[in-house]
Amino acid sequence: MDSPGSVFVRFLKFGALAWGGPAAQIAMIKQECVDEEGWVDEETFRKTLAVYQILPGPEAHELCVYFGRIRGGKLGGFMAGLGFMFPGFVLMLGLSVLYVEADLASHLDQLFYGLTAAVGALLARAIVRLSRTFITDLPLALLAIAGFALTLFADASFILVLLGAGLAYELWTNASRWSGRAHSLSPLPVALALVAGAVTVSLTAEIFFEGLKAGLLTFGGAFTVIPFLHDSAVGGHHWLTEQQFVDGLAMGGVLPAPLIIFSTFVGYIAGGLAGALAITLGIFLPAFVFPIFFHRFLVAIAANERIRPFLLGVAAGVIGLIAAVTVEIVGASVVDVYTAILLVGAFLVLNRYHGKLTVLYVVLGCGLIGALLQATVI
Repeated sequence: MDSPGSVFVRFLKFGALAWGGPAAQIAMIKQECVDEEGWVDEETFRKTLAVYQILPGPEAHELCVYFGRIRGGKLGGFMAGLGFMFPGFVLMLGLSVLYVEADLASHLDQLFYGLTAAVGALLARAIVRLSRTFITDLPLALLAIAGFALTLFADASFILVLLGAGLAYELWTNASRWSGRAHSLSPLPVALALVAGAVTVSLTAEIFFEGLKAGLLTFGGAFTVIPFLHDSAVGGHHWLTEQQFVDGLAMGGVLPAPLIIFSTFVGYIAGGLAGALAITLGIFLPAFVFPIFFHRFLVAIAANERIRPFLLGVAAGVIGLIAAVTVEIVGASVVDVYTAILLVGAFLVLNRYHGKLTVLYVVLGCGLIGALLQATVI
């Protein structure tokens, strides 16, 4: 068994080098923990990754917690996750303070001009990646399209979209098993939701619960948290403007951390330092608790063929949600033909090259090109 301190330092190194998005982060973790250290074999790693790809939370962070638990027990799992997220959290919090207190956006408006254009490309690339993983047949594709349309044009609740997609694919896959069982549905979940919605809490607690809700519903990785926070922070509570939300995503895209760390920015804008801490705790809490306490249970769920159709339907709904939010974010970040060209070019590069630093190069490159365009052409 490794000491908690040594586990923290090892995964702090991973966090400080976590550039390039989830694929690069997972490859880095696998190379050291599986290929070099041999903590688990290749087959176990693939099965574990498959579990965390379909269940809530950023899979790279959950893998760190999983490996930390192997090396140092439950405390080791906590220290591994803390180490992995710590560099990104500190950097994101620092940028959030500068954004508000030093009016960073206005001082770097030329840089943000190109940075925000890259955000749309990042989201579009995420849709492609997630679709290749989860959209395996026509019904799932139709559910993703339906989720997109309901969210963008009917302003449907994301909870209803996800539940509807999950139930629809479950019924499509196992219709015979569910025939005649409609009478068994209970109104209790609806009643509990109404009661929960009627409870009044402080702003900090509200920010925490919004983060926790997003953390529990981020099926398929860190990118899937974006539509949930957008629905809550921009559409529901109006804590952020559309432009602020896009700026937060742009800053998160250049940090060594899962993109989910941009939630710290959302919390800071919404409620200051307390809000930043609250939403970060809420959104990362499931990514600590699930691998530490429920790993075997989650593996059983992911392997259960009776539950898998529902989870796949939910994942398809999430892809539709991300697509709808992408359209709104592109509308805010693409302001002229130059930003449109930057977005398309960034998407093509991201789709073609998958190096460890590709995301960082693309985001910063768009920022610098945008600044150059404003200084010379626009």
